[in-house]
Amino acid sequence: MTTFQINDTVGAIVRDRPALSRLFEQAQIDYCCGGQKTLAEACAQGGIDPQTFLTKLETWTNNTPALPTSEVNLTALSLTELMDHIERIHHVYLHTELPRLEKMVTKVAAVHGEKDPLLQQIKDVFLALSAELTTHLLKEEQVLFPMIRQLEAGDTLPSFHCGTIANPVHRMEFEHNEAGEALRQLRQLTDDFTAPAWACHTYRALLDGLLTFEQDMHQHIHKENNVLFPRAITLEHTKA
Repeated sequence: MTTFQINDTVGAIVRDRPALSRLFEQAQIDYCCGGQKTLAEACAQGGIDPQTFLTKLETWTNNTPALPTSEVNLTALSLTELMDHIERIHHVYLHTELPRLEKMVTKVAAVHGEKDPLLQQIKDVFLALSAELTTHLLKEEQVLFPMIRQLEAGDTLPSFHCGTIANPVHRMEFEHNEAGEALRQLRQLTDDFTAPAWACHTYRALLDGLLTFEQDMHQHIHKENNVLFPRAITLEHTKA
């Protein structure tokens, strides 16, 4: 049975079947910041045959339950429930994990920086990204998400200080793109998060943490860019 088409956007595919994000991660196809690209465009950018990858998606879909119990059907949630989910799963993770990874990357760069000069670049990229994300989370939690909650709760269109809800949404999307670029730099600088043979336990733990961080960020950005934000803008239009 044909479920997907090569002209479907990768963001829509992962939105409808979240578990397929695993295959996109394995193929290093960007489904979060690049979620508006069609499957054909994304595969071409990665040097992947789109029909072969489409067959892989179909095979996985036809042999896997529609929704594993560990996953959430994002499209069935209200906007408020979706934001609660994002904050509970992804924001809490970042508030906890960013300080831990900051300490680790600083320690590893200080101890092994002379042996591996790239560690200083890894540290600089991560610390800059961590600082940006800390501010980004506050903007969402204190400004954008309360606006969307107000929009969903009211019968009429609220009056926002920024004019339209699309304005802060576009700003968040721009910052997501910057975060995506930093993630690509980290993957490149770490040789796909591969530890050198001489790496100590802390170095290896850092790379494992950065890989998990990347995967969480991909899911986080996808849920906002491809699910939450379009639905919020559509709702605003219907109440205008």
